[in-house]
Amino acid sequence: MTTSTTRLTVAQALVRFLAAQYTERDGRRQRLIGAVWGIFGHGNVAGLGQALIEYATVPRGGTSPTAPVMPFHQGRNEQSMVHAAVGYARQSNRLSTHAVTTSIGPGATNLVTGAALATINHLPVLLLPGDVFATRPADPVLQQLEVPYAGDVSVNDTLRPVSRYFDRITRPEALIPSALQAMRVLTDPVETGAVTLALPQDVQAEAYDWPEEFFAERVWTVRRPGADPTELAEAVRAVRAARRPLVVAGGGVHHSRAEETLAEFAEATRIPVASTQAGKGSLRHDHPQDVGGVGHTGSATADELARTADLVIGVGTRYTDFTTASGTLFENPDVRFLNLNIAPFDGHKLAGLPLVADARSGLGELTEALVMHEHRVADAYVTEYTEDKERWEQRVDACFEADEPDVRPTQPQVLGALDALVDESDIIINAAGSLPGDLHKLWRARSRDQYHLEYGYSCMGYEIPAAIGVKLAAPERHVWALVGDGTYLMMPTEIVTAVQEGIAIKILLVQNHGYASIGGLSESVGGERFGTAYRYTSGDGTFTGAPLPVDLAANAASLGMRVLRAKTVRDLRAALAEARAADTATCVYVETETSDTVSGAPPAQAWWDVPVAETATRSSAVKARELYERHVSTRRRHL
Repeated sequence: MTTSTTRLTVAQALVRFLAAQYTERDGRRQRLIGAVWGIFGHGNVAGLGQALIEYATVPRGGTSPTAPVMPFHQGRNEQSMVHAAVGYARQSNRLSTHAVTTSIGPGATNLVTGAALATINHLPVLLLPGDVFATRPADPVLQQLEVPYAGDVSVNDTLRPVSRYFDRITRPEALIPSALQAMRVLTDPVETGAVTLALPQDVQAEAYDWPEEFFAERVWTVRRPGADPTELAEAVRAVRAARRPLVVAGGGVHHSRAEETLAEFAEATRIPVASTQAGKGSLRHDHPQDVGGVGHTGSATADELARTADLVIGVGTRYTDFTTASGTLFENPDVRFLNLNIAPFDGHKLAGLPLVADARSGLGELTEALVMHEHRVADAYVTEYTEDKERWEQRVDACFEADEPDVRPTQPQVLGALDALVDESDIIINAAGSLPGDLHKLWRARSRDQYHLEYGYSCMGYEIPAAIGVKLAAPERHVWALVGDGTYLMMPTEIVTAVQEGIAIKILLVQNHGYASIGGLSESVGGERFGTAYRYTSGDGTFTGAPLPVDLAANAASLGMRVLRAKTVRDLRAALAEARAADTATCVYVETETSDTVSGAPPAQAWWDVPVAETATRSSAVKARELYERHVSTRRRHL
């Protein structure tokens, strides 16, 4: 039998292959690779660069004749291109993502941070860095890393530990099995993360006779495995035996689209639901069983329930140290853990009972079994957490309230102004600084995907490019990137991309003259806020002079963005409303009040372990160490 072939370069074949990959879950089918981001250099311009223009305007069968085979987005920073792809993937429920191509050398190594973020958060992204010549006609070539003990190592090997799958394509025919493995990992809800196919620049441009079957449409089914009957029976027994159960909802609830199923479980059993940063919004803020964020940045309501819980039901959570308060939060000596997770690795954490299943499938089965037994928690427990939640909401109101509209706002008042404006259609994006803590405590999530916090890696610079990715995935939504000055200075470059492509993201840029979050942490651990303020040096090695005369609003405007400056609470409310109504990329710039005399967000409701110097001469560090040792003494291992 003769197999028909098509002669294409490796890069052309890869682009054509990617355009034919689809995912399907719950009967809904969509493109797996929705677009490619790229910055071109000598390592990819003649290969993938040529292939992308080859396929950029060819009509796709069965669709609009103007629809490109593979859309392309021009990035300005390789790391931020990955962030944009990750934002798109998260908004697409991990069923669709983008690819990212770079040249060799620094373009490739700039991918590492974004790849780590994707893999830690279990979000799919395909990385296609250029690589040095496979045939080695000249050695070394420009930007090549020479390793005396190994001839097959390049800088791309830095991507191995942060990739869920890695391969270097040194022969054209090797692309076929490698590309299929890459798609398998990208669509696996347990394994997914960054996938890297390193592409030597000579191989990219090499032609090969490809079997037509390689380019046939493939549909990758994203499975929803149910629970093992034995594990399910044990889970039912554990829930029925508990008197003070608490659900901890993680990001897996969103990835599975299990929000409605979780609501049905909570309503049937009346078990309260707390959320991690990734899981916030699993229930609407006004759902009777929602008790807010849990852990170091959680609400007093959720954290007190966690301290007294006798059963913690983790749903799609990794139990990071912020969630467990570094092992000090779950104080009940009889506490047990029931972990519903699609990944066995996470299902067994904290010596818990594993319920290895898709979040929606597992919750549905657990709900059905408990309803059959007519299981509900006691009325007194419901009254307790309901009243505690009402008290917490009063504290939130007090933080948001601004009695004097003509003064500079505090950061919580900035959030309050935005909270008063948005509805279910808005999406807020944040990742680092002092904002994640305030948002986790205070934000009132109105929809399942309104709250987009990247806190697995908490990567400064994520917000603006991720907002672009989210807006590409949901063009009808209002998408806000909440950015502090420290984060903004890390990576504002994709503003240019948003302007270039007419992507109407909103940026809320908060100026507080430094690393506010780390400044507070530094003070608490005896570091005296050293090196955390954006101020002139004082001649003594410290940075305690006047604030720097940096105009971030002017910087954003210089990159082509429309900027609205707000000096007071009243200005801020008007600027936010104007930005929300805008159909172009718009930034709202506001300087916040940071005086200790002004009420800020409630303090941390649980501990977080940041080791303090064991010996020191300065009194601040000595006192911090004494407090640290008291907290450490309360830590426990759940066995």
